Amino acid sequence: FALDGDWRFTYVNYQAQRLLDRRPDELLGRVMWDEYPSLIDSEFGRVYRGVAEQRTPMSLTSYYAEHDRWYEVHVYPAVEGITVYFRDASERIRAAEERERLVRDLREADRRKDEFLAMLGHELRNPLAPIQNAVNILKMAGTPSETLAEVRDMIDRQVQHLSRLVDDLLDVSRIMRGIVELRTESLDLASVVDRAIETAQPLIDAQGHKLSLRMPAGKVAIQGDRVRLAQVLGNLLNNAAKYTPSGGRIELEARRENAEIIVSVRDNGTGIAPEMLPRVFDLFVQADRTLDRSQGGLGIGLTLVKRLVALHGGRVGVRSDGVGRGAEFTVHLPAPDLVAPGASPILSDALTGSENAPAPLRVVVVDDNDDNARSLAMLLRLMGHHVRIAGDGPSALAEVEAHRPHLVLLDIGLPGMDGYEVAARLRDRDGPGAAVLVAMTGYGQPEDRLRTERAGFDGHLVKPVDPTVLGEWLERIAKGITR
Repeated sequence: FALDGDWRFTYVNYQAQRLLDRRPDELLGRVMWDEYPSLIDSEFGRVYRGVAEQRTPMSLTSYYAEHDRWYEVHVYPAVEGITVYFRDASERIRAAEERERLVRDLREADRRKDEFLAMLGHELRNPLAPIQNAVNILKMAGTPSETLAEVRDMIDRQVQHLSRLVDDLLDVSRIMRGIVELRTESLDLASVVDRAIETAQPLIDAQGHKLSLRMPAGKVAIQGDRVRLAQVLGNLLNNAAKYTPSGGRIELEARRENAEIIVSVRDNGTGIAPEMLPRVFDLFVQADRTLDRSQGGLGIGLTLVKRLVALHGGRVGVRSDGVGRGAEFTVHLPAPDLVAPGASPILSDALTGSENAPAPLRVVVVDDNDDNARSLAMLLRLMGHHVRIAGDGPSALAEVEAHRPHLVLLDIGLPGMDGYEVAARLRDRDGPGAAVLVAMTGYGQPEDRLRTERAGFDGHLVKPVDPTVLGEWLERIAKGITR
């Protein structure tokens, strides 16, 4: 559009109609300041007057709130008055802003990835150091028996810690990809809480905390996956124990309100800064970044909590009055109408040495990692079984042919002939009377278990093999149960 020296419209093209919200014939001859008084003190108005006074072209890019648009404006002096050209730059500017946002997000993700890798290295070295020290002690001659017992317990604790780290990493990977399948059943809430406390109790005791428990009278029914719900509450208890100074208080309270079951975990620990509250459930986020990393962890426990609760149709919240004033995490789950007692745990006598332990079995352990094969063979022999070792596929076939075992613990990642091919050959050769085949692998995702099942394996064990689970397998085989 064009304006004369008295600020009257002398030309308006039809493309300007959307901006000016008038037809050209409604504006010609009219004073712009009368028709659009809001422009007088606007950025646009100042530029118009500047060009008119200085007779010098000017440009600006500005946001026009009334249209929610960005405009690129070029103003030129005319023989009399000014000429104004507008170009709608909204898409270009918003695309640039989106690119900048993506770049910021990528930089933030990269920073968090680097911090996570640093944390992971730290957390893995922590248990590896005492394990290495324990190995050095075991190498020394004349070590007292009480020291050996202490070293054994130390190795056991640290291996369990390493296993939990790996399990958490795999869990968060599965959950983020949406491939976690819940095994839902009707449960007694008390059994879930007991299992969670059992998991967190060692850390709570080590920190000298006092744990108080408030549960409603009678049984409270809950519908969900026993293991996953216990994992949720166990993670919250561990989080409270880690972020509460020694000798602190932790409270777990459960109650039913209308159509919800609510479980809260409170502590009097380090608390959470207000700016951190919206981010505590984000992946790899931790409030404390101090060098000593006394709290430990990978920053994924609360992410698991949020995702697992959501899978159960619930939600989780957090509140804190600030740094040094404790925190409270609250889990809300839908309450079912039926009450059902929790299932009793199945205990195995395979490791207890009791008279109910299974009869000696012939076992072949197949693993190209010699230390893993030999240590597992030692464990099985101490349990009273006859064990042979093979380090590759051909050797495994020969050992099974020569000794006709009841059980073959078969590693998948063997050199040359992998575990799947070994399993196929054994099934083809021995038929229905073949030994029980149990895969023994570092891969434990649902798709890995499905693949071993389709390959003809009777079971799937994830390294490091849980001796209790192994004992249950031996007991079942002794009773003639192969799956």
